[in-house]
Amino acid sequence: MAQAMKIAIVDDEQDMRQSISQWLALSGYDTETFSSAEEALKVLGPEYPGIVISDIKMPGMDGMQFLKKLMGSDSALPVIMITGHGDVPMAVEAMRVGAFDFLEKPFNPDRMSELAKRATGARRLTLDNRALRRELSDGGQIMKKLIGQSPVMERLREDILDLGQADGHVLIDGETGTGKTLVAHALHAVGSRAGKKFVLISCAALEEEALAKRLFGPMQPEDSMLPAIEEARGGTLVLEDIDALSESLQAKLLSVINEQGTPAETRIVAISNLQEAGKTCEDALRPDLFYRLAALRITVPPLRQRGEDILTLFTRLSEQFSEEYGCDAPQVSAQEAAQLLQAPWPGNVRQLINIAERAVLQSRRGSGTIASLLMSDHEEMQPVMTTEGKPLKEYVEAFERMLIDNTMRRHKGSIASVMDELCLPRRTLNEKMAKYGLQRSDYLA
Repeated sequence: MAQAMKIAIVDDEQDMRQSISQWLALSGYDTETFSSAEEALKVLGPEYPGIVISDIKMPGMDGMQFLKKLMGSDSALPVIMITGHGDVPMAVEAMRVGAFDFLEKPFNPDRMSELAKRATGARRLTLDNRALRRELSDGGQIMKKLIGQSPVMERLREDILDLGQADGHVLIDGETGTGKTLVAHALHAVGSRAGKKFVLISCAALEEEALAKRLFGPMQPEDSMLPAIEEARGGTLVLEDIDALSESLQAKLLSVINEQGTPAETRIVAISNLQEAGKTCEDALRPDLFYRLAALRITVPPLRQRGEDILTLFTRLSEQFSEEYGCDAPQVSAQEAAQLLQAPWPGNVRQLINIAERAVLQSRRGSGTIASLLMSDHEEMQPVMTTEGKPLKEYVEAFERMLIDNTMRRHKGSIASVMDELCLPRRTLNEKMAKYGLQRSDYLA
């Protein structure tokens, strides 16, 4: 859910404060008013969830001094300055210092609302990006995103922890949609470079000339960023679709890697996403570059190898989408659980996300089945099942685990409520929870 944005109104004239506040409140904004810059500074900080509208001429600390203080604390905080009629030089100076924009008295209220809309949108994006960066720099949090108790996922997490502590370059490969970029984030987050730069470039998204410039420079004077190899210095440079690099750019990259020596000043994590049948990253790269990048290697497992993790993921995803769309998550029957486990998942986790969202939407409408969604993803509209059968016992246990997990989650760890809904004696419930590795503490609100 998007964070509600506030608007701090700073003006020494009470009538002006009230007028601006009332107009913006009618436009749906949450406002707070301050009679001086000094008073406002007690509240406004780097994580203030909103924007500032301030008069430029005030007794004590004036608007320009106030603006400089705010920019020193958080240069990304949008500040709209109110200037006197014809005071263009002061408005220009305010923009130079870092003001988002300015309003000239007497101003049009609709113009103020439009500026507030733009500024709050920019602020929300800034705060969301900061939250994402904090999350991606927290190794513990990002490892929790690699959901699953299957042996292949346990091994993946172990590999990430091991290679995260190493300092060599890494090659991540696997089928499309398996979460290779998430693994790259995790490698960075659990290692010694966690606090350093993390730069991600898609080698398939740019033409060769533009990619060469973005990776290695030279940048033009008007460019606001460094070449990626410089921007990521000391940190991690992730190159998605590494197999899309031309021969000349492969040679340049190899030269840069050789110049860095060991340990590498900038760690390169290469992601291969080849989808051509029978072709690998080793086929696409020159041998000397491949062996430098693949000194350490992680292969992300496809979803079809993750067993009952599929049900766990589907449950988590459908819960997230049901919260987003304001409805109940769909209940999965035993037959549907078996269908989810048997599907081949050519699109892997990305496909599962799509299926979970569509399941929530059709559940909200009160129609459709998971089987129909799986079939609609298949070109020939035939039942989508793997050829690899499993013993009935495995399907039953996977469904049973999902059912207990969902019920515990819904009742926030209330053992009595779960016993009542599933008609299970306490001893049986305890034994099954122990069998499936479920702990009551994980569900407590």
